[in-house]
This record gives sequence, structure tokens and C-alpha cells, in this order.
Amino acid sequence: FQSDIANSEELKKKLESLTDEYFKKYVNEELSLVLNIYERTFCHNEFTGRANTFYKYEGLGSIYWHMVSKLLLAVQEVYFDAEKNSANKNQLKKIKDFYYEIKSGIGVGKQPDEYGAFPTDPYSHTPLFAGAQQPGMTGQVKEDIISRFRELGIQIKSGKIVINPSLLKAEEFTNKADTFVCYNLSGAERKIKCGKNSISFTYCQVPFTYILSDANRMIVHSQNDELINIDGLELGESLSQSIFNREGKIKQVEIFLDKNFSNEH
Repeated sequence: FQSDIANSEELKKKLESLTDEYFKKYVNEELSLVLNIYERTFCHNEFTGRANTFYKYEGLGSIYWHMVSKLLLAVQEVYFDAEKNSANKNQLKKIKDFYYEIKSGIGVGKQPDEYGAFPTDPYSHTPLFAGAQQPGMTGQVKEDIISRFRELGIQIKSGKIVINPSLLKAEEFTNKADTFVCYNLSGAERKIKCGKNSISFTYCQVPFTYILSDANRMIVHSQNDELINIDGLELGESLSQSIFNREGKIKQVEIFLDKNFSNEH
């Protein structure tokens, strides 16, 4: 699965370039066996692309963007599964590092001249010889939305919103006061002042603001200006369902996070 080995010929060159005498001995004796195993595993001789023809953006060396997003989501699922099963900090950090290494390869992590298109637009493929091709709202959008919300810390458990931002990077928080612009359920523009060390986004069109603090707690702002204080990072079922159903009863949710949240893993 090494990215710079696309076929058995390249593998052969790699093996023959080994200088260690121990390995050279086995390369000489078992080169054909290794190449046969490699070819049986990957079947490069049989690979002709999805349409049984080698179309330009479906060949070896091309990037299939949707599959990169699928991989990102799969690694994210492994991360949270490991966290749920009490994996140690080193294991979680390693998975987290893999996650962001994969994410850096997706279009949003690239400049337009490198990507060959607007980086925030979904494209199916990038051929080896050109920029992004075959634009359209592919399934990639679905994976990227799912992975981003879970990355931000939004999880749904038993019909309730639970905040778990352990995969979020601390560098995403603002280093100075700013204004978050969003739109409410009726389409009207809202401007929310955000202080230093915060991050804001909308979920079901309800603004969520994370604020680094000394303890984990939440304040729910209702439309009638009532404040609901919650210890911990779990919204009750009633409040969660109101957000899911877009009832318009909740104006904003402020989440105060222990400032060491990102250092736990």
C-alpha cells in the first residue's frame, strides 16, 4: 500500500536497490515469489478502471477524492471507537495524527493552483496529468460534512447532543475577539460577538460557541432570553430534539470547555 509503488515493476526496482546484504540474499532467492504475491494481491494486470476501460481520471496515479473522504471518515470512526474502548493516549495521538495527515490531502487543504479548482468545491477525481476533474455534488460532500461535525465534537447518543471535541485542534480557536455571522431559521442575518479563545459554528441553524474555560459546562440561550445552565457537556433530550426539529426556541448554545481538552490525547 506504499503510495510510491504503483505496480510490480516499481516494487522490483525497490527490492533490487536494497543494499543490506541480509536482504539482498533473500531478494535474489525470492524475488519472483514476492512479485507474484504482490500481483495476486493487487491484480494490477487486471485493473482497468471502474468502467472496464482506462478512462483518464480513473487510472493509477489519479486521486479519487471521494475515496479519500471515505478513508478520513473511517479513520475518525476508528479514533472514537478506540477512545470508547479506553485506548491509551499514545494510541489515540497516533490515530489523530493519521487523521489530520489524511485530511491535509483533501481539497480544502490545498491552494487553488495545486488543486486545479476551487478547493471547497467537490470533485470526483484529479488525474495524474491535470487538476481536479468531474465537478459535481458527489457523495464526498456527505462524508466531509459528517466528519467535520464529529471533528467539532457533535455526537448524538440516545437522542441527545453530546459534546466531545477531543479530535478538534486547539489552533482552530480564535486568538483574538471576532464576529461570527450566520443566518437564523427565517433566513435573517445574525452577528454574534466572539471573544478570544473561542470557535463558533451552526448546527441545525443554531449557533454553537465553544469557549475555553476552567470547567466543562453549557449555557443555553432561549428565544425568550431565558438562560439554562447545564453542568457537563450533554444537552438533555428535550433541548436536543428542539434543535433537531428546528423549532426556533433556542437562540444560541455556549459551551465552556476545559482549556486542557486538546492535551488529553
